[in-house]
Parts: sequence; C-alpha cells; structure tokens
Amino acid sequence: MATPLRGLLVDYGGVLTNPLEDAVGAWLRADGIDPDHFTELMRRWLSTDAERSAVHDLETGRIGAADFERQLAAEFARAGDRHAAEAAGMLTRMFAGFRPEPDMIQVVRTARAAGVRTGLLSNSWGLDYPREGWDELFDVVVISGEVGLRKPDQAIYALAAERLGLRPGEVVFVDDLAPNVRGAATAGMVGVQHTDVDATVAELELLLGLRLR
Repeated sequence: MATPLRGLLVDYGGVLTNPLEDAVGAWLRADGIDPDHFTELMRRWLSTDAERSAVHDLETGRIGAADFERQLAAEFARAGDRHAAEAAGMLTRMFAGFRPEPDMIQVVRTARAAGVRTGLLSNSWGLDYPREGWDELFDVVVISGEVGLRKPDQAIYALAAERLGLRPGEVVFVDDLAPNVRGAATAGMVGVQHTDVDATVAELELLLGLRLR
C-alpha cells in the first residue's frame, strides 16, 4: 500500500518564479556574456564529479556572494566577455529578471490550507529572497547556504523532511532541475520535475488527492 503524501516541498527559482533560463538569459544578453561559455562553465562547476567548485561553495555558504562574483568574473575575463570586470552586483543582475509565479504560489497556499505540510527547499546563490508572506505559505524554509548542505545531496532532503515532521516517503518535492528531482527520489521522496504550471498542478492534484486550483 502506498504511503500517503502529507508534505509538499518546492524549489524557489524556476518553480515559484518564472523560468530560471529566462532571467539568466536576460542577464547574459545585458552583460554581453557568451551564453555557450556560461553554460559550459556551469556544467563544469555543477558536475557531480567535482568534489568542490565555486558553485558548491556558494550554495553551502563556504564562500559569500562577493567571492563567487570575483571567481565568476575571472572566468569570463579569461574568455574575453565584454563586461567581465563588473564583478560587483553580478548575482543581483543575474536574478533581476525573476518574477513571482502566482499560480504556483497559490498551489502551495491551497495545499497548506488543506492540511498538507509545506516547505521551501532552495539552493541559495546569495539571493536576497523576498520573504514577505512566507510565514503564511510555508511551515518550514530550508536554504542551502543557511544549513551548509545543498541539493542534490541526500542530507538536505532528510533535513527538510525532519523539519516538516514527516518521513521522506510522505513528501512530494517539486524542482525545475532534473538532478535535484532525482536526488529527492533517491532520498525516498516523490519527485516532480516542474516544466510548466498546468502539468505540475495536474500531477500534484493526483499525488495529493486535492483540487489545487
């Protein structure tokens, strides 16, 4: 018999906001950065084969935003990107295009009102999250840089489930990035990869047995 799902964890950027690639793409164009070089650099820094990288260090709080910006700017400078020297404020510019996704925010609110335990599980890039109203939306908030763990490491999913007061098998996790969804599934959660609002809502309604719209 399947374990009833009693918890809903969601990512922030790309789930509760417009797609990550939209915001980052606008920044790359504005700062004159080669998108292919950026994609290759992120692939290398985010590789599960890399024990440590600037991204890993930033997401777990081992380095601050300013240190990360300097390292990123140095990589761009080596590739000859036009505004590479403008390290200060790079992360702010990178995420300036984030906009709230009201339908997904309402899904979380509706689920919580129906008795589902809700939480945010986000890998932080030094982002100054707009936290107004979060106390009405989430039972728990787990930010990677604040807990020293990052997705897709299994320990961060276990921590989030513990803070929800649930077992991992009682939690469904929504993220736009496939490696993070696989990490949640490996940790025992039900993983949903968010590609568009309608598909995600339909899947969550089926999994939770609730009408969310």
